[in-house]
Amino acid sequence: MSDKRQNNQLVLAFDEEYRGEAPNSLGGGTESFAAKRGTESLAIGERLMEEVCERENCKQALARVRANKGSSGVDGMTVRQLPEFLKQHWPAIREQLLSGTYVPQPVKRVEIPKPDGGVRKLGIPTVLDRFIQQAVMQVLQRRWDRTFSDHSYGFRPGHSAHQAVEAAQQYIAAGYRWVVDLDLEKFFDRVNHDRLMAAVARRVADKRLLRLIRAYLKAGVMENGLVGTTEEETPQGGPLSPLLSNLVLDELDHELARRNHCYVRYADDCNIYVGIQQAGERVMRSITRFILNRLKLKVNEQKSAVARPAERKFLGFSISKGGKRRLIALKSLLRSKQKIQKLTSRTKGISIEQVAKGLASYLRGWTSYFGFCETPSTFRRLDEWLRHRLRAILWKQWKRGTTRFTKLRELGVSRGLAARTAGSPNGVWRLANRPALSYALPTSYFESLGIPRLYRGNSSIHRTAGCGPACPVVWLGWREVTLPPMPICAPIFPP
Repeated sequence: MSDKRQNNQLVLAFDEEYRGEAPNSLGGGTESFAAKRGTESLAIGERLMEEVCERENCKQALARVRANKGSSGVDGMTVRQLPEFLKQHWPAIREQLLSGTYVPQPVKRVEIPKPDGGVRKLGIPTVLDRFIQQAVMQVLQRRWDRTFSDHSYGFRPGHSAHQAVEAAQQYIAAGYRWVVDLDLEKFFDRVNHDRLMAAVARRVADKRLLRLIRAYLKAGVMENGLVGTTEEETPQGGPLSPLLSNLVLDELDHELARRNHCYVRYADDCNIYVGIQQAGERVMRSITRFILNRLKLKVNEQKSAVARPAERKFLGFSISKGGKRRLIALKSLLRSKQKIQKLTSRTKGISIEQVAKGLASYLRGWTSYFGFCETPSTFRRLDEWLRHRLRAILWKQWKRGTTRFTKLRELGVSRGLAARTAGSPNGVWRLANRPALSYALPTSYFESLGIPRLYRGNSSIHRTAGCGPACPVVWLGWREVTLPPMPICAPIFPP
């Protein structure tokens, strides 16, 4: 079934909600659909579930779920099957949502390794529940987002990790040379449901929506074929979890603002900037107590610290002394090199075109994010190392000396140089850096395969990531990021 046909069918499915209904009571004083159901008339602030089920909101939610793709949940339904399912069952599902009787299915437990060790537990909802969560999230986010702190940058429209790093850099450049780096231990696994629902209830009057959110929190987790209950968790993997996490930590934002601290928060990563080490240690002790006693969460003491910003990693970046430059954090750089090593392994036995396809996809995403750094030399060295590895792959695949000689000659290498290189007893890695291979396999050759060049010098270059497989992804240079106005903070050295 084509995408166009699916979209047309989905419009018909969402149109079902209006067939046979009387005009809305706000339009002409006639009986509303809610009144036809025999329920009491709801106040404007209590009609959120109608807004969740509204046609345009549902169409946007479905488009987002389809764009995000993702794996199936416990019922095995795929994203591609969702439009047809909604076409058949949406009227009944909508009825359950509006009557407050919808029951979500358990989430599927998936564990993925963390870069620094351990595992991160994800809860994958069914695609139907992802669709409903997305529809709920869109309605709530439109109302809640403007109430969140300007210091909060995670999972918010118009905010990004780059803006968070830029804000941190501005604090450091302003003279706040110490950072209180707070790491919340297993944040998503420790959120208390009652406290979370109390915070939601302060903002939501529609009891049907409150029941639905609590039902998602209590839906349980399927692991190894068994469903377990969840008393303290907002499973990562659903569209609603990031918004609920921002709501939980909004109380922390208010406390930090009340104390007039300079801080940047991205989800559960929070950095507070101070002028001297002693102030940082005091802030660490007091905020740790607040998080433990008030939010009922725990600070990971092993990963949290009071240190110089250059010694810490924030969202994959480090800031140099005095806030002069943004650097790719050493751990982030090592992780990326390990990933590239796996993608360019010489023992895979696949063609260079297959290697290029996987590598190009990874590099476009990686450079789109880390191109925000201000150290072009890092990109130049990484580019040289990557081309060295790619030449080594081809040199090994050519295997025999006669094949290597023939390939070098076909690529324009002189007869004498080709013969000396093909007959050399040196190993693959050493020969891959010889002049013959650099001439035969220039950077332009790998670009023709779709592998982007990471560094193009210090000229005025613009990023073109995401424009297709053949578009180069390059170092961004020193560019500016639009930030919200910097909040007024306490002086670095109070009187």
